[in-house]
Order: sequence, then structure tokens, then C-alpha cells
Amino acid sequence: MARMRAVEAAVAILRAEGISTLFGLPGAAINPFYAAIRAVAADPDRKLRHVLARHMEGASHMAEGYTRAAAGNIGVCVGTSGPAGTDMVTGLYSAWADSIPILAITGQAPVARLHKEDFQAVDIAAIAAPVTKWAVTVREPGQVPGTFAQAFHLMRSGRPGPVLIDLPIDVQLAEIEFDIDTYEPLPVYRPAATRAQAEKVLDLLESAERPVIVAGGGILNADASAELVAAAELLEIPVIPTLMGWGAIPDDHPLMAGMAGLQTSHRYGNATLLASDLVLGIGNRWANRHTGGLDVYRAGRRFVHVDIEPTQIGRVFAPDYGVISDAGAFLRELLAAARARQLPARGEWVRECAGRKGSLQRRTNFDQIPVKPQRVYQEMNRVFGPETRYVSTIGLSQIAGAQFLHVYRPRHWVNCGQAGPLGWTIPAALGACVAEPDTPVVALSGDYDFQFMIEELAVGAQFNIPYVHVVVNNSYLGLIRQAQRAFDMDFCVQLGFDNVNSPELGKYGVDHVKVAEGLGCKALRVRDPRELADAFRTARELAAQLKVPVVVEVVLEQVTNISMGTELDAIVEFEELATVPEHAPTAIIPLR
Repeated sequence: MARMRAVEAAVAILRAEGISTLFGLPGAAINPFYAAIRAVAADPDRKLRHVLARHMEGASHMAEGYTRAAAGNIGVCVGTSGPAGTDMVTGLYSAWADSIPILAITGQAPVARLHKEDFQAVDIAAIAAPVTKWAVTVREPGQVPGTFAQAFHLMRSGRPGPVLIDLPIDVQLAEIEFDIDTYEPLPVYRPAATRAQAEKVLDLLESAERPVIVAGGGILNADASAELVAAAELLEIPVIPTLMGWGAIPDDHPLMAGMAGLQTSHRYGNATLLASDLVLGIGNRWANRHTGGLDVYRAGRRFVHVDIEPTQIGRVFAPDYGVISDAGAFLRELLAAARARQLPARGEWVRECAGRKGSLQRRTNFDQIPVKPQRVYQEMNRVFGPETRYVSTIGLSQIAGAQFLHVYRPRHWVNCGQAGPLGWTIPAALGACVAEPDTPVVALSGDYDFQFMIEELAVGAQFNIPYVHVVVNNSYLGLIRQAQRAFDMDFCVQLGFDNVNSPELGKYGVDHVKVAEGLGCKALRVRDPRELADAFRTARELAAQLKVPVVVEVVLEQVTNISMGTELDAIVEFEELATVPEHAPTAIIPLR
């Protein structure tokens, strides 16, 4: 047995569990852990990279972006005691809400002083408990190896999610006996559907005339997109991905029927769901922005719900049939059962859904100055190819992006779905770039999301992490302004002011170009929609050449209302709809 400090054992376990990248900020209470990282990072054969964030919330979102970018990844964020942990809570909440495994590691005051209100000592385990699968302060050095092993077991088992491990400084420094050579990760538990359950689901599908599959983020977590497409093709059933499941089936696949929902949805997706008579939900949670009012959503149709988490079945409403299973295991069992059957032909239903996709479209081709946001996404579709990974968080920019952009591959729409914290986009984009440097990343923000954690652009400049960041600037809290229409007000949502250093901006306030350049990045500003495509191409070329983030700020008209409503059958369309193909030139199916 080898004798080592507890933190050296912890770092050895991180490597054994496949961790190669950490995002964080050192500090006094976590310095012993950083000393162990330094010893490993200095060995070229034991690759361990550390990315220095500018804010601990940023580090936690970088860890999220890293996890979300590739199957099997687990992002790790590291910080000192006190505010480092509390800053991580938003990232832990975002990861917990979307079933994303990340590991947060914090320093802490010595065990004997936990109750003495030491400097930067706080019960972070208690604070983080509601938004993690497990949050623990390790009080015995000998428990460090088992705690880390259990953390990875929990993050990967059942419904994935985050874990926080809090390490008092004396626990970090204590010596223990530990043999990394015999360490083995704990077995992962994931419930799996039985053949009988798959047969029952097939019976229900065969009894329906107009079934659809609602494909949730659990399919991506299970790395089961190929199985989803195979099942949809074999059964001839259209697929409606949720926002978290977008990309599980390519947008241009004949069975991709569009997204449904109150905001991030397609007209044809809502129409197809409302026309269905049976909905098979796989790895989804019936989120309220997807369903709207349940009376409308459920009327005239039956529901089957498949989810890895037992308590998700019936949480929002009781389905007609529920299956507790990992999405991949269920789809494989469903495929095996279906291949042994004579399946009904559904060509007429599939053609009906395709007809809606080719006719119910929104207009994107606007030429006004200031720029209308729809035109921005049209030009993004033209310039950024199917290999592009989009990263976004919340606001009218994200909602419109989901309505108009196209996603062709799993994990190529990286979005925090339930929590939606402003500022998430920059650090998450950086984490995604670190995870897969060869995949082009395009981030999408409104001006307020961009300003929340703008300092993290310096991380991209320092560590040569190139990507393109499209900022649609209307100098407004656009989504909140639109929501305030219900209260007949436009109050405390204006971001514009006369910038004494940049009078050419007019009333648009913050000079994002100067700020981005001051943080070591490149930036372009676009005011004319005819210049968008060239600006996007230039940004892509600059990012590749200079290896830094490149910002493209588009100056928008200040007030644009984006399509949304309170029920699936009552979406308000504020803009002129597409009536001829020229109105929507980048639509997946040309307007009919």
C-alpha cells in the first residue's frame, strides 16, 4: 500500500475515472488539492488540464458545457471555501435541473473549526443539497477515496446529476494508505425495460392511428440517438424533440416533425402534436413550456412515458402506461420486439406531418434596418454548416434561435433548459470547446445574457479557445419586456443609455466591441442585414486564425415580439407569416 496525502488519492481517482480537464480557481482552503493537481499536470504521460476561470459560477457552467458536449463526459469545477461554493450553486442547479453530471470540489475550514465561524467557512453541503444528487463534507481523511468513488457512481447511475464534495483543509493534508493500482470504478446502475414492457408499448402504438414520439434529453444522456432514429424509421412514427432533445434526430430527417411548445417550437410541430392520438414520451419530463395547459395538451390523446427516474412517472400527469428505464435500453428492447412483428403502415400519417412542415412556416427574410432578429438566424443557417454546435441559454434570442436555427446532430444544441441562468452562454461555450476542440461552436446571446459573465471571454483569449459568439443587441430585457405586455407596462427593462465613450452607438449603451477587445478577443458590429453573412464568415476565419473568441454584435430593432402563447393551440404570431418560398429561404422544406 502506498502512503499519500488524501488529496493525492483524490486526484488519482479523478484520473482513473477518466477526468482529464478541470475548471476552477485556486484559493487558500483548496491549495493542497491544487498542489496535487500540479504534480500530476507536470507529468506529460498523466495528462490533466486546468482551465482558470474568472468567476466560480463561470467555472461551474464551463463544467456543464464540457459534460453536455460529448457522451460520457463529466465536467469538474474546483474552488476554495465560502463564496467559491456559493457561486457554484447556480451551476449545480442548472446541472441538476437538466440531469447533467458535474462534480464540484470545494475547500473548507479545518474540521475542528467548522462550528466556529472561521473566515470563509460555510456549510456548503447543506446549501447545495437541494440542487445535487449528493453534497457532502468529508470529515475523515480515510473516507476520501470512498467518497470520490461514490460520487462517480451516483453521477452516472439512474437519473444523472451533479455532486459536490467539500474537503476541509486538514482532511486534504492528512496522509492515508491508498492503492490506486487496484482501484475500480463502482458499477453503474441504470434500470432497463423488459421485453414484456416493450411489447405492451408496441400494442399501444399499434392501436393508434396518429402516434408521435416526444424525444427528450434522456435520449442524449443515454447516447441513444441512433436507436431513436432506427425505431422511428422502423415504426414509421414522426418525432417531436423537446428543447433538451433537439438534435437527437436531424432537422432534415423526413420523420422530424418539429418541436412543440409555448415558445421554443415550430408551427408545424405544435400542429402535429395536436393532431396526434398517442404520444410516446422517452426521456422527457413534460416541462410546462413544452406542454402549456394540460387540458389542451392531453385532450384526445393517450400517453406512454418512459423515464429512467421512477418519480418522474406521473409527476406532471399520470400516463396511460409508464416504463421505468434508461432511454437507450428501452429503445433497444423496443427495436428487438418490433423486428419480430408485422407492423402497421403509417405512410399517410407521415405524409400529413411532412405537409405541415412544408406549409406552416414563419417568415425570416426581412430587410429592415435596424435588423429584425429573424434575419440573423436565417443568415446563420446559410453560413454555419450542419457540423456547427450551438450554445445558448435564455431570452428572446434563445427562443427565436430555437424557432429558426437548424440542428443536425446529437449534442449540437447545448442549452440549459429548466434553470436558464443569464450569463450561462459564454462559459458553457468555452467548456464545450474544450471538450471537443474540432467541433465548431457558435454561441447565441442577447445583450443582457452576454453582459452577465462577459469577463469569461478572457478565459478564451488566455487559453486559446476559439469560437464565434453572436450577440443580438436590442438594448432591452426583451423577454421580460414582452412578458410585461400582460401588465400593460414597459418598466425597468431598458438597457440603453448615451455612452460618453462611444457616441456612435446612439442609445444602445454598452460598447460590446470595445469590451470584447479589451478582454483579448476580436469583435465585429453589424447594422445592415446584407452584411450579416460576410460578418459571420469573417468571424469564423478570425477565430480559426487567431485562436480566440470572436464576437459578432448585431444591432437589432429595439422592440420585436417573438411568437409564443399560453396554450399550444393559441400561439400568438406577431410577425407576418411566410406565404411564398422567398419569405423563408432557409426552411428545411421549401414552402409549399
